Amino acid sequence: MKKVILIIAFILSFVSCKKDTKPSLPKTLVAKQALAKKLKKTIDSLSLQLKDVESQISKETATDVHFNSITTLKAAQKDFSHYITLNGVVKSDKSIDMRPELGGTVKAIYVKTGQWVNRGKVLMQLDDAIIQNSIAELKVQLALAQTTYERQERLWKQKIGSEMQYLSAKTQKEALDSKLKTLYSQARKSKIVAPFSGTVDAIFPKVGEMTSNQFPVIRLVNLSKVYIEADISENYLKNIKKGSEVAVYFPSLDKTMTAKITTVGNYINPKNRSFTARIAIANKDKSIKPNLLADLKITDFKTKGIVIPSDLIQTDNTGKTFVFLAVKEADNKAKVKKKILTVIKDTASESLVDGLEENDLLVNEGAKIVSTDEEVILKE
Repeated sequence: MKKVILIIAFILSFVSCKKDTKPSLPKTLVAKQALAKKLKKTIDSLSLQLKDVESQISKETATDVHFNSITTLKAAQKDFSHYITLNGVVKSDKSIDMRPELGGTVKAIYVKTGQWVNRGKVLMQLDDAIIQNSIAELKVQLALAQTTYERQERLWKQKIGSEMQYLSAKTQKEALDSKLKTLYSQARKSKIVAPFSGTVDAIFPKVGEMTSNQFPVIRLVNLSKVYIEADISENYLKNIKKGSEVAVYFPSLDKTMTAKITTVGNYINPKNRSFTARIAIANKDKSIKPNLLADLKITDFKTKGIVIPSDLIQTDNTGKTFVFLAVKEADNKAKVKKKILTVIKDTASESLVDGLEENDLLVNEGAKIVSTDEEVILKE
């Protein structure tokens, strides 16, 4: 740089001297022509010196040229999964509101809310006094009918009496026996019995209140086995199968798990053109409750190929998708090249593409500010 400054100073001083000492022009034509020739040689010499100076200045200031800095990412093959997102609802085959088959007054409640009960336990007793009285009365009539029938049977075997008397006694006894069985069945219906083991989630009536088969009396829940049910558009029917992988997220619990589709419905709902899928889930800690909402990501496509970040893919003014590649040159410099490609499938973060080779250097950081054939500096 010092050398350049000295050359510039020399030229300026030379020009200054020429300007200050204006030569007197010769009087003859020959002399004037000789002077003109001499001045042209001087000008040519100064032009050459000027070019040298400008060349030196260019070399000295070359380091001041701005190059964009970028980072690169190697294109690589990896497993790619595409998924659809939708909502589902938690359900359970063992979550029921129990209703009495016969109406009546609540006589006794044998359990409390939150209590675990085993299958077959009596949970509630309705008033069955009328039925019990009828049973007691019928037992007396049946006892008499039984005795009459046994006597008529002995007599008939001894050929005493008529066949009609024997058949009448037998019919009477059997009719009363059938009525008694019916009353016993009605008496059993006055008891609310647990159909499976579970937790008493709610008890609706109180002792002394009337009930009917229109209203529930006890809610019984077993959360050991629950599932998610989701309606899926018929457009995905060929891709969604039994065993398809599902990522499940419960926003209310901030809980994530993986599961698989266990059942795919065989019916298309004409109202919304969807089919139903069921996803069995583990619920060891019993934290997942019926009717809880779930966000689902169901895998509908899975393969292996070149996968790159989706945010590196751009679209030109012709509608074609492309990425920028970095072609290495000397030292830490590279040249940017535009590469047209095809997006096969994509997600919010990754894209499966066709048109790239493994180990192609993608422009990563700086991809939005570079252009084709631009020279860039590679960051380490």
